[in-house]
Amino acid sequence: MNLGSLRGVLDVSNATWALSERSVLQPMWDYLQQNHESTLRSPLFPVILSVSMYLVLVFFYTVLDLLAPTWPSIRRYQIHQHRTVTWSNIGSTLALTTYNHLLYIFPAAIAQWLWRPPVPLPCEAPTLTAFLLGIVGCTVVFDFQYYLWHLLHHRVGWLYRTFHALHHQYRQTFSLVTQYLSAWELFSVGFWTTVDPLLLQCHCLTAWAFMLFNIWVSTEDHCGYDFPWAMHHLVPFGLWGGALQHDAHHQQPGTNFAPFFTHWDWLGGTATMPAPVKTKTRKERDEKKA
Repeated sequence: MNLGSLRGVLDVSNATWALSERSVLQPMWDYLQQNHESTLRSPLFPVILSVSMYLVLVFFYTVLDLLAPTWPSIRRYQIHQHRTVTWSNIGSTLALTTYNHLLYIFPAAIAQWLWRPPVPLPCEAPTLTAFLLGIVGCTVVFDFQYYLWHLLHHRVGWLYRTFHALHHQYRQTFSLVTQYLSAWELFSVGFWTTVDPLLLQCHCLTAWAFMLFNIWVSTEDHCGYDFPWAMHHLVPFGLWGGALQHDAHHQQPGTNFAPFFTHWDWLGGTATMPAPVKTKTRKERDEKKA
């Protein structure tokens, strides 16, 4: 086979791969545009999408929290097995989340809806590679941004007391603590989540997927459980912090500032390893009850 023939084969292979990549997401994107175009083009859609995702996740984890005291099969995965999430905890965190959304998030979304025309949708879906790399790229950028924000708001006393101390009222986290935030912190997180896909010129489908992924892993970081399928067990080489690392941050607030990855804390000298979690045996639990 001469060089020209080889180049032709490679060109055909690359074109076939690009076509197969695009065909993965294109049918779904065509369906969404044909049946839900007006919804997708609304500036309110990302807000409704993110709030819905958050509510589904916290509902799931809150049900686990309420069942854990009487279900050992759930309690064994809790990071702090002596901790019980009370209705008072649920009420106070849910009240602040509702307050922030009603006073800040939804009014801003409605103002955007009134002032900004509907977003034009591209005809083509992103390739699978562009879709996945876009989510990874946005996550890496967001992780660095929040690491700097978080570090600054711990090192500067006024910033900590004014904006971030609220989040640290809970030393042992549960899912609703994820958005137990001051308005400034909630705005900062929402701003980067919205802007980062624009900076990286991501397809809107990629931007929405990154938004959902960000909410998922943020809620997982605060859920208070160390499940085998958690992200820090799936990502190799200890690159992902996860619930254990973030729980250690709430126990030792001067450590583990990055929300997701671990490399910035290792480079900055702010990393700490979470204490090993000991699962109580049936005998130990029975002795404590006795």
